[in-house]
Amino acid sequence: MASSSLDTEAGQAHKAAGDGEYTTAATAHAVDTDSWQQVGLLLVTGFNCAYVLSFSNLMMVPLGWWWGAACLLLVGVAAWYANWLLAGLHLVDGHRFIRYRDLMGYVFGTNMYYITWFLQFTTLLLGSMGFILLGGRALKAISAEFTGESTPRLQWFIAATGFVYFAFAYFVPTISAMRNWLATSAALTVTFDVALLAVLVRDGRSSKQTDYTIHGTPQEKVFNALGAVAAILVCNTSGLLPEIQSTLRKPSVSNMRRALALQYTVGAAAYYGISVAGYWAYGAAASEYLPNQLGGPRWASILINATAFLQSIVSQHLFTVPIHEAMDTRLQRLDEGMFSRHNMARRLVARGVLFGVNVFVTALFPFMGDFVNLFGSFALFPLTFIFPSMVVLKIKGECEGRWHRLWHWGIIVASSLLGVATSAAAVRLIVHNASVYRFFADM
Repeated sequence: MASSSLDTEAGQAHKAAGDGEYTTAATAHAVDTDSWQQVGLLLVTGFNCAYVLSFSNLMMVPLGWWWGAACLLLVGVAAWYANWLLAGLHLVDGHRFIRYRDLMGYVFGTNMYYITWFLQFTTLLLGSMGFILLGGRALKAISAEFTGESTPRLQWFIAATGFVYFAFAYFVPTISAMRNWLATSAALTVTFDVALLAVLVRDGRSSKQTDYTIHGTPQEKVFNALGAVAAILVCNTSGLLPEIQSTLRKPSVSNMRRALALQYTVGAAAYYGISVAGYWAYGAAASEYLPNQLGGPRWASILINATAFLQSIVSQHLFTVPIHEAMDTRLQRLDEGMFSRHNMARRLVARGVLFGVNVFVTALFPFMGDFVNLFGSFALFPLTFIFPSMVVLKIKGECEGRWHRLWHWGIIVASSLLGVATSAAAVRLIVHNASVYRFFADM
């Protein structure tokens, strides 16, 4: 195996006691502190956000009922298996890998470390921008209920959302620190889900004729279907499981797998259920942001958009914490607490630069929803399916038998082909919309 890249993020490491002695990379954030129930709830509420719950347009419309249901099931099961497999790679050769890129660097060398770093951070940055756009749209929808056509431009709401996200990330700097907000996030999630589902059922029952036809030329249908598969993957995985797993108490492997079981049962039932209900209610006309399409009283629209915005504050933090952890470990003093004067000053600058750039890019390209398909295909296929099988083949391939090797090689080949195809479909969609929308469009 290649030399370890554990010291890439920080110049020191420490020993920890588990089922044996193992080495853990130095980090500014907490490890070994959280229960599996806390992490499971974090995963359930993190994925059950308005960003994901508005994917009816992305997932179901291009596929229709039968293909849509089949892909939801197959991709969900495949993502669960891949993450279950990755959770078992948390401890390798006496090392505990609290970062995905450290695992890949240890097993395959420096180049794979940086490839993984690029794929992860690209995914997380694009996801952060998508959340900022979601928050901006929710705030604009609330404003429109009171001001009508005189509502300010979307960019003002994007800036306000970015500031709120920045403040939360500054004062709640780590995954473990989110424990005090999970009950609030769960309450907001339930409120959003119930209110949205109630209006969807009302709209669906009042619709006399719903069009479920898959529209477009044969070529467009193929590309849109591939994009839908990528969007379904985004609903099910994040590409940062080792980073989340690092916060768990021992035994970290079995605890992570318990948390995943909660996500892929309770969590998946919720975000799949809302997506299917949205398609049932509106069919091919389903909007990329369902709350904009809802009928019913004004108070319901305000409630749904308000809970969508507030819940997204917690959800988005889960998907940006690995970036914060990398910057904090580089910039802060590891022998001081997160809230020492020096570390708070460094964190203020780091968080400010990150969210400042994200807000500007989101305001510049206010059709970030199109990038969901791109990072679902370009980054999440390797991170979710290809890399775990590569690691298993590297460290266990010779002793597990022929069929075991064929199984993982089949995963690698099939995922690679599907990743290339879905990436091409995503790029095609982005190029099309870039020609339709202008910079700083008020959508």
